Amino acid sequence: MYDLGPDFDNATLSPGTNVLVSGPPMSGKRRLAMEILAHGSEQNEGVIVVTTRDSASRVLNDYEALVSDPESVDIGIVDCVTKHQGRSVRDTDVVKYASSPEDMTGIGIKFSEFVEEFHRARDVDGVRVLVDSLSTLLMYSDVQTVFRFMHVFTSRIENADALGLHVIESTAHDDETMNTLKQLFDGIVSVEDDSVTTTLPGIDTAQAER
Repeated sequence: MYDLGPDFDNATLSPGTNVLVSGPPMSGKRRLAMEILAHGSEQNEGVIVVTTRDSASRVLNDYEALVSDPESVDIGIVDCVTKHQGRSVRDTDVVKYASSPEDMTGIGIKFSEFVEEFHRARDVDGVRVLVDSLSTLLMYSDVQTVFRFMHVFTSRIENADALGLHVIESTAHDDETMNTLKQLFDGIVSVEDDSVTTTLPGIDTAQAER
């Protein structure tokens, strides 16, 4: 089981669960999702971040600020930004690069490589996954393409017994797009300026002040 931490009264989610983290810009949804990942790192779980908005170095800096022992963190980052900006980079143990947020095949391959490594080479018990964000994917591809990709991606998370957190800008998309994508997820965390509302499997709907 995956413990979500004190912000969620230490509620737990089953392995293979995928959660949509939704909210307007500047609402703190990315930080909330990162805090859930960091809570896993404190319990020696692995972390995989697929970033379509920020470079891997920024993600790593932000993440390490949330954990007590950055040196001990098992993290893998799929960076979809750096190559897209025209910079020449090579994959490392920590970062694998997709060519752009439009390169969904590449994103899926790099993600699968990390999942394989975590289970085989790193002997990690439990992996938390963050996709930040679906809104960027939707800037480069239509909703049906993103839906098909995320259908496969969330299935991979389920098959790996991981926990998936997927961030989206709630105000950037119409209701039809949001409702289409919501079908892919087992639960939703809605972040507003001063509150968090959760609809999660096995957990009563809850609202908490932030």
